[in-house]
Amino acid sequence: MPAKKSKNENFSPSALRRQREREHRYQTILAAAEKLFAEEGYHKSSMEQLANASEVSVGAVYFYFKNKEDLIIQLMDEIGYLLRKTLGTVFLENGATMESFKLAGHAFFEDFCINYPEKCAIVFRESVGQSPLVEKHRKALFDKCTSDVLGALMAVCKNQGVTFKGKYSAEVIAVSIMGIYERVAYQYLFWEDQSRDLKTIGRDAVAFLLGGVNNLLNETSCT
Repeated sequence: MPAKKSKNENFSPSALRRQREREHRYQTILAAAEKLFAEEGYHKSSMEQLANASEVSVGAVYFYFKNKEDLIIQLMDEIGYLLRKTLGTVFLENGATMESFKLAGHAFFEDFCINYPEKCAIVFRESVGQSPLVEKHRKALFDKCTSDVLGALMAVCKNQGVTFKGKYSAEVIAVSIMGIYERVAYQYLFWEDQSRDLKTIGRDAVAFLLGGVNNLLNETSCT
């Protein structure tokens, strides 16, 4: 039986080139929107400014995105994927231990926040208080991240033979971790601009939260 052709093998070289060009233009506009929204603010940014920053026509922007709302939603989806991948990779590479959980927390501040301040601005600042649809996507992103944290906590405790004291302890910790990480990042990236010290600040936040985790375990320590 002949091997099945891949999807791209059904297209001519010129069609594939046009597809690559469209994808490149899409990513160019998205990157320009991320920078513009982070620097100027979502509400102050216009589609005309975005077109100029992307070096395309306004019509081209509307060809790929319905409006600014569509743009920020697409940005949130891509940023959310990167955030979850960054933390998940660190945790999985180091095994289901509290040390891995700690390293994933460090990665949030040191790999994600420090390296991608504009992405942080989109997720933690510019997407807040927007339309119901944007809020729906924002909630979905944080629900997924909270679920990831909860899953990691349960994996650690299963691996190390410990349990939480209360019925809701693990869930409360997961929600608290996401809330505190977001708040610390916002405080020291945007309100105080202490990004140079964010590694130290982040490690303090992680240590504080790990103390809370251990306090809610039936064993004295999960390290």
